[in-house]
Amino acid sequence: MDSISKLRDGFRNFREGKFQEQRVVYENLVDEGQKPKIALVACSDSRVDPAMLLQADPGDLFVIRNVANLVPPHEIEGSYHGTSAALEYAVLHLEVEHLIVLGHAHCGGVRTLFNEQPASAEGNYFIKPWMNLVKSAHLRVEGTMPDASDEMKARVCEQSAVLVSLENLMTFPCIRQKVGNRELSLHGWHVDIRSCTLQVYDPVNQNFEAIE
Repeated sequence: MDSISKLRDGFRNFREGKFQEQRVVYENLVDEGQKPKIALVACSDSRVDPAMLLQADPGDLFVIRNVANLVPPHEIEGSYHGTSAALEYAVLHLEVEHLIVLGHAHCGGVRTLFNEQPASAEGNYFIKPWMNLVKSAHLRVEGTMPDASDEMKARVCEQSAVLVSLENLMTFPCIRQKVGNRELSLHGWHVDIRSCTLQVYDPVNQNFEAIE
């Protein structure tokens, strides 16, 4: 079976199985609109599906996915701001109560920071400028952990990138205001799909702690 046929069969199985089981849920989501309490910025990586990893139900999550689960700083210049538009919609229109930045181990986007190619290289026009959003995290890791293994550097860089994105979230006026009014909470998470572990950032102790 080719990959497209597999997806078509998957939809048929969904239509005859899960959809029938939760038909009322889906109909209510259409008739009454979505009302998720949580927005989540995740990586486009095919191995890290937030709804599957977190066992979320339909309507639970408003998911924003991009390369390396990054949040750019607030800016109004330019024309195309897909991630920023999704954040604005989640916060102002859906009025979510939580915003999670979900980083993950073995992130290909973060790995490009350790194996850089010129921006003009074939297939690298957009990735390099995008990953420069967390260049500071990469430089910090290289400067403070020169003797660490590449795997350890990448792991710390992945988590540091989550923190950079949390900082960038606070550059959005609507997010900063809602956080200040305690109407919105920000969270930094990091998942490792090989060991199936989830670490949550503790702003008090300033480290990532594994959940049991």
